[in-house]
Amino acid sequence: MSAFRLQQLKSHILAERKITIMSGSPSPLTTHVLNTALGVPGSNVTLRLYQQDPSSDVWHLVTTGMTNSDGRCPGLITQQQFKPGVYKLHFETGQYWASMGQTSFYPYVEIVFTITDPDQKYHVPLLLSRFSYSTYRGS
Repeated sequence: MSAFRLQQLKSHILAERKITIMSGSPSPLTTHVLNTALGVPGSNVTLRLYQQDPSSDVWHLVTTGMTNSDGRCPGLITQQQFKPGVYKLHFETGQYWASMGQTSFYPYVEIVFTITDPDQKYHVPLLLSRFSYSTYRGS
């Protein structure tokens, strides 16, 4: 593998170094979709962010978005909106693969996570292929 390609992959795997500005402040929650089957960013993936109501367990839509050409979706939530609780990122992975003329075992992927300290920065990437996915908490 060429040094250029290795550097390109490294830049997509490492946590986002740039600060995304929304309403004058960085988003405390970021995500990044990586197509691990092809080694490229997952661009044009529709996603939705929800927060769970702790008293009723009902999910409330916070925002919708689409990943950019780098597989990122800047400005998911403002610091003022970001409260402790349970959140869910819903990714339309079936649509993503269909847009490339391929099928996928997973029509969508949902990542549910708990925020206990909203003053921290949370990075929740999705590593994706047609038949598997993984995630982790980055920074």
